[in-house]
Amino acid sequence: MHDRETICLLNNKANISSCSHLVVDMPSGVSSIPGSRRGNGFCGSYGTGAGQAVRHSSPGVERISLTWENISVSVKTDKRKFFRQVQETGNHKQILRNVTGVARPGTLLAIIGSSGAGKSTLMNVLTCRNTAQYVTEGAVKVNGVDVGRGINDISAYVQQDELFIGTLTVREHLIFRAMLRMDQTLSKSARLLRVEEVILEMGLSKCAETQVGTPGRTKGISGGEMKRLSFASEVLTNPPLMFCDEPTSSLDSFMAQSIVQTLQNMASKGRTILCTIHQPSSEVFAMFDQLLLLSEGRVAFMGSSSDALSFFESQGYSCPRNFNPADFYVHALAVRAEGEGQRRDKVEKLCNAFYQSDTYHQLTDTITDICKDALQNKVLSIIVEDGNKRDRYRASWIRQLTILLWRSWTCVYRDVALFRTRVIQTVVVGLLLGLVYLGQGNDQKSVMNINGVLFLFIMTHSVTCMFGVMASFTAEASVFLREYGGGMYRTDVYFLSKTLAEIPILCALPVISVAIFYWLVGLYNDGMAFLVCAGAAILFSNVALSFGYMLSTVSPSVEIALALAPPSLLPMVLFGGMFLNNASTPVYFLWLKYLSWYQYAFEIMAVNQWMNIKYLECPATNSTSGNTTETETRCFRDGKDVLDYLSFSEDNVLLDVVLLVTLLVSYRLVSFFILLLRARRSRS
Repeated sequence: MHDRETICLLNNKANISSCSHLVVDMPSGVSSIPGSRRGNGFCGSYGTGAGQAVRHSSPGVERISLTWENISVSVKTDKRKFFRQVQETGNHKQILRNVTGVARPGTLLAIIGSSGAGKSTLMNVLTCRNTAQYVTEGAVKVNGVDVGRGINDISAYVQQDELFIGTLTVREHLIFRAMLRMDQTLSKSARLLRVEEVILEMGLSKCAETQVGTPGRTKGISGGEMKRLSFASEVLTNPPLMFCDEPTSSLDSFMAQSIVQTLQNMASKGRTILCTIHQPSSEVFAMFDQLLLLSEGRVAFMGSSSDALSFFESQGYSCPRNFNPADFYVHALAVRAEGEGQRRDKVEKLCNAFYQSDTYHQLTDTITDICKDALQNKVLSIIVEDGNKRDRYRASWIRQLTILLWRSWTCVYRDVALFRTRVIQTVVVGLLLGLVYLGQGNDQKSVMNINGVLFLFIMTHSVTCMFGVMASFTAEASVFLREYGGGMYRTDVYFLSKTLAEIPILCALPVISVAIFYWLVGLYNDGMAFLVCAGAAILFSNVALSFGYMLSTVSPSVEIALALAPPSLLPMVLFGGMFLNNASTPVYFLWLKYLSWYQYAFEIMAVNQWMNIKYLECPATNSTSGNTTETETRCFRDGKDVLDYLSFSEDNVLLDVVLLVTLLVSYRLVSFFILLLRARRSRS
C-alpha cells in the first residue's frame, strides 16, 4: 500500500500551488527517519521537542523526499604555467567522499561542519549549481527519480548574501518577482494576492513600503528583514524543496533564532528544507529536526540530534552538560594544524564507525524504500522533462521587457541622490566652461580657446557618462546574474530595458550643459548650429556610455572597472584631434584612431563652429632680418583655415555621424555578448 500524495501544479515546471491535481504514490513505511526526536539544545538533556521529523503538509505543497547516495566530488589541481600554456598534471583534490543522506517532507535539516568540511560543495551538487569544475560521482534523486538539473524547477535556493535593487520597496520587489516567476496563466490579481500572503507569512508587513536600501549609500530595511525578504522572494511560487546557504550569517542570536523559526514554520507546511549552518546557538540548534555532520568531506553522522549524541558517546566523545551541541560537534570533527595527522585519523575512525552503525543502515534502507517507488513517481520525471523542453522563462518576452523597464525607470527616477548629483554636475561643468571661456570673439586667441572648450566639453561628458555607468552597472551585474540564473528574464531583455530607461537622462543632460555654455562662450550665433552641437553631444555621450558598459561587463568588480578606465581612455583622447593632428597619426595606430569617438565628435563640433566664419582678425607683426624690416602674417584668416589646420573637412560630417552611430552600436553589442557569456557561464 502507498500513501496518496497530491501534487498541485500550475501548468508549469516549477510553480506549485492549489490548482488541478496530479496524484503521485508515496512509499509507505518511510514516513520518518529512525530516531527523529529533537533535543532541547543542550547536551545531556533530551526530549521530543515541539517539532517532529515529519509534519503534515498544508494544501498545495507537494511532498518531496530528496536522497543522495555515495556522492564523491573532486576538482583538478596542480595547474602549471609553461610558456603561457597551462598544463594539467592529472592530479585531483578530493572534496567529498561517499556522502549519503536523505531529507524528508516536513523536516528541517541542518548540514553542520567546520570550514572546509564540504558543506558548500554538497549544496552545489544537490542543487546542480556551480559544478563545472567538479568531477562528480553518485546519484541525487527526488522521490526516487533522477531529475538532474530539473531539480531547480521544483526547488528554491536562498543564498547566503542578499542581493537586491535598493531603490525598490519590499512590496515592489516581491511584485516584480511575482510578475516574472509565477505561472503565465495566473491573473495579475492572483499574483498580487500571493504577494500579500507571503508578506504576512514572512512577517514583512511593517516594512512593506520601505525601500530595501543599498549598504553604504541609502538606509533601508534591517538585516533580519533583508534575510526574510530573501526567503519571501523564493516562496512566492510555493516550492516544496528549499536549500538555504548559511541563513543566519551576520545576524545576532535573536534575529538568527527568528529566521530559523521562520524556516521551521515553512517546514511545518510540508516543505523539505536543507540548511548549511556554521555553529548555531543552542536555541537555534534545537529547532532543527535532522543533522548531517560533515568532516573532511565524509559523513560523521546523519539523523536526529538525540541519536547523534548517543552515537558520539558510544565512540568516546561525551558532550558536557549544558554545552552547545553544535559547538561540540564542530570541535570534535575539526582537524587542527597541530597534531593534524592524529586528528585526521580520529575523524576517519569516527566516520567509519558511522558507516558501520545501525543508524546508517536504517538510513540506506529508507533511501531504498523511497527509490522502490520510482516507477510510481515517474510522473515527477515527466513533469520535469516536459518543463525542460519548454522555455526556461515563465513570462513572455513582452512581459519581461515591460516589467524590467518599469523597474529600471523606477531605479532611475527614485535614486534622488544620484540623479541630483548628475544634474548638479552637468550644470556646474556647463557654468565652469562658460565662465572660464566667457565672451570669445573672432580673434586669433579665441581660435585656440574655442577649440579647447569644445574638446574639454567632449572629455568631461565622456568621463562623466563612463564612470557613472561603471559605478552603477558593475554593482548591479551581480543582481542580474543571480536573477538570470533563477530563470526570471533573458539577457537581451535586461540589456534593452537598461538602454531604454536611460535614454531620457542621456538626452536631457548634454542638452542642458550645451545650453549653458554655448551662449556664454560666444560660439557661432545660430539656432541650427546650436541644435547640431546639442545633437553631437547626445550622440557622443551615448557612445561613451556604451564604452563604459563594455568595460563594466568585462570587469568583475567596480574597482577593476575604474582601474581599466584611465588606460582605456588615454588612446581615445590622444587620437581625438586636439593633442595630435588628425593627419599626423602613425599608420600603425590608425585602428586606434578609428575607435576614438573623440575625433568624430570634435570634427563635427569644430566644423559646426568654423565653417560659417568668413573672417578672423589677423594683426600684422614686424620681424627684422639683417638691416631690413618686413611684415609677416601668421594667423588664421577664416574658419576654413582653422579646419585645414586641424585636418578636418566639412565633407566628413555625415561620415562622422555614421561612424559615431556605428561605434555606439558596436560597443553595445560587444557589451551585450560579454554579458551573455558571463550569464551563461554563471549557470554552469
